[in-house]
Amino acid sequence: MSDAIAHFTARLAFETDVSDTAAALAAGRPGLVVVDSRSRESWDQGHIEGAVHLPTAEIPARAAELVPPGSLVVTYCWGPGCNGATRAALEFARLGYEVKEMIGGFEYWAREGFPVETAEGVARRPVDALTAPVAAVACGC
Repeated sequence: MSDAIAHFTARLAFETDVSDTAAALAAGRPGLVVVDSRSRESWDQGHIEGAVHLPTAEIPARAAELVPPGSLVVTYCWGPGCNGATRAALEFARLGYEVKEMIGGFEYWAREGFPVETAEGVARRPVDALTAPVAAVACGC
């Protein structure tokens, strides 16, 4: 039992989901920096409004210029089938940042109806009933 408690406690310490990230952004959580670790082409296709674009390979060289020390960094990549956010989080951890991986990635951010920014502006997509409650504010979890 204690192994399970340690496992799930650690997951919650190092992972967040799109709903909790959106809530933290909406609340203006001090020191929160959301980092999109995807390519320029992926970023241009759409990203979280206010996110910092920093591809994983550039983190060691550019993190200090884009992410203030003491920040809570939340990394994301495409979605649950991609481990890019995990690799990006590892790079930030190696640099001494407090970091969490946003599970679900950009895919679930968009599918849950949160704002997506492109060169054309900010828009919300319809909520996907398979990923988020359509008629409620929260899933109750």
